[in-house]
Amino acid sequence: MTDRAATSAPAKFGMFGGVFTPCTLTILGVIMFLRFGQVVGQAGVLHAVLIVLAAKSITTLTTLSLSAIATNTRVKGGGAYYLISRSLGVEFGGAIGILFFTAQAISVAMYIIGFTEAFAVTFPNWSAHFVAIASLVNLITFLCVYVGAGWTIKVQYFILAVLVMALASFYAGAIADFSPAYLQTNLTSNFLPGENWFTMFALFFPAVTGIMAGANMSGDLANPSRAIPRGTLLAIAVTAVVYLSQALLLGCARPSEELISNNMVIRDIAIWPMAITAGVFAATLSSALGSMMGAPRILQAFARDEIFRSLSFFGVGSGFTNEPRRATVLTFAIAQICILLGDLNAIAPIITMFFMITYGLLNLATFYEAITKNPSYRPTFKYSHWSTSLAGSLGCLGVMFLVNWKWALGSILFIGGLHWFIRSREIESRWGDLQSGVIFERARKALLRLEVEAYHPKNWRPIIMALSGTGWTRSHIPIYGHWLTSGHGMLTLAHVVSGDIEDHAERRDRYEKVLRNFIAKEQLEAFPAVTCNALLSDGIESLIQCSGIGGLRPNTVLLGWPRDESKSEAFGANIRLIARMNRSILAMRFLSYRSEDPDADDGSDVDEHWKIPTGTIDVWWRGMENGALMMLLAHLLNRNSGWRENPIRVMRVVENEEGKGEVLKHLVELGASSRITIIPEVVVSSRPPSEVIAEASASAAIVLLGFQTPEEGKEMELYRRMEDLAGDLPRILFVDSAGGMALES
Repeated sequence: MTDRAATSAPAKFGMFGGVFTPCTLTILGVIMFLRFGQVVGQAGVLHAVLIVLAAKSITTLTTLSLSAIATNTRVKGGGAYYLISRSLGVEFGGAIGILFFTAQAISVAMYIIGFTEAFAVTFPNWSAHFVAIASLVNLITFLCVYVGAGWTIKVQYFILAVLVMALASFYAGAIADFSPAYLQTNLTSNFLPGENWFTMFALFFPAVTGIMAGANMSGDLANPSRAIPRGTLLAIAVTAVVYLSQALLLGCARPSEELISNNMVIRDIAIWPMAITAGVFAATLSSALGSMMGAPRILQAFARDEIFRSLSFFGVGSGFTNEPRRATVLTFAIAQICILLGDLNAIAPIITMFFMITYGLLNLATFYEAITKNPSYRPTFKYSHWSTSLAGSLGCLGVMFLVNWKWALGSILFIGGLHWFIRSREIESRWGDLQSGVIFERARKALLRLEVEAYHPKNWRPIIMALSGTGWTRSHIPIYGHWLTSGHGMLTLAHVVSGDIEDHAERRDRYEKVLRNFIAKEQLEAFPAVTCNALLSDGIESLIQCSGIGGLRPNTVLLGWPRDESKSEAFGANIRLIARMNRSILAMRFLSYRSEDPDADDGSDVDEHWKIPTGTIDVWWRGMENGALMMLLAHLLNRNSGWRENPIRVMRVVENEEGKGEVLKHLVELGASSRITIIPEVVVSSRPPSEVIAEASASAAIVLLGFQTPEEGKEMELYRRMEDLAGDLPRILFVDSAGGMALES
């Protein structure tokens, strides 16, 4: 690299300045100075230590998840939003982007109001100018960040020095005031009425929620995958030592009554009280600066992903370092509005909830990455496991309900609504996420389980392979295949390309694309399958043998009935092949198809076939061999919303009145045992079956007739016999069952 290129490269921050410092300053905030004494006073030293350890455990688990994801991908700007969106997808990412930016922007106002309250206590004469002081501090904070992150980092170094000085003043004073008697009495709890361990935990926990301060600067870090894990974990360790030592020293230096009642007890203990005042100022200002830096970067990254195009204005960077100045102005405006409103106590809990949801989803993302065994999940950080991520996610959820169950429930419903809204807009991400990995893993496990359980008759479902051509040419086949499987089974639209694969590979791909287009246009729940073979029978054999996996292999083949007698021999050979492979056969005979041009491919009849015909669904019963499948298919067809007005009739012919009663009773029992609502009808007639069927089913919407696959040489005989039975009925479904199902199951 040339010297000019080196000097023109934008400045990037390292682990200490870009991660450790902002995390530490956010964690060592107002609660440490103004509320931790109350926690120790009421909970006691031992329970206070447990509270700190429990809170740190949750943030440590979250940091392990954060570190794993940060070392598994190239981290860009946006911090938690970027990491979550690239893992859990655009819906969760978009919802988190909105929530996290809003929480960070409002947090600026909260910290500035905290600073102003401490300033008013220290300088009472200025208390009347509360809003003006807060607005001025907000403006100064905005200007520091607007100039650039480099300047803000330098300011944070100064604030860190003030905090160190304040802590040194406290430690010196606490050691000087050490009292074994105070320690002995303060070891156990001294809760006020209505307070308990959980309320003290809820009071303390917001103090440790600054672990994302460094990740929010991810776009400005020289080496995010290295700096984020080390800097965040180091900040957690250092601040844990501070809080644990403070818990012990507070219990040794003052009685519990004073710890509970005096919010400024740390200042009274310190050998130099003004250092504590300066520390409070520094803590609030550093947190405000950190949020003012983090919020615009989240919004900038979110806007650049164009989930909401109306926000693309805020995705523009300014200057050589790509500063999110437009987003910074919006953050300043939101903070100023909140300052003018004055009291943020009412919305403070929901801000904590937003942070906890973010942490919980980050843990969830890492859990799914690990549990689905995604090959792309190869983090260089080796100290995260799916169990730690799951524990962190459950811990965040538990803390939310511990702090305020109403706000927790409301926040979950809110993010669920955002997720639904983004999903309803069908926004497609331009990056990969683990949703496909989750689906794959679920499908893999389900297939393995299905391999064991799918073959019981009770679990039979129609897995139909429809030899549909291109879909457009014989549209009645895929449409009725869809109706027979929708919501209950699976449908594959298959096509055999005549010729050798070496000569017709491109043609095969083109036909598969045509099928996909047909499926998409007609909104079918189906999969395409195309094979290249010299003979149709070879293609059918290949499709049946190779399609599907495990328990999801086709158990039924749906094809068209021959248009004329000349094609009956080839048809008979094909269905004999299908039957030999133990698949059920459905052959559709539609008179309307015979009247169409066999070479037409314009899809002109598709809309006509989608129209539900009026009339009944007639099943002509001749026994269980084919009857069980015919009744089940009639039931599945009737389950479609458009077919529910078409009742199922189960019909049989008897030659004399004496046998009618017994047959009718049998049909009634058949409907009852199969739990299918049917209308049983017995026709008494000695006329040929073709005449009886033609007359009785003249007004039927569709008629189901059973047949048996012909032996070799008897294909023409089968064709003529079934044509005679079908007569002029407009829609016939011939059925040859291979078994595998039971009506009583």
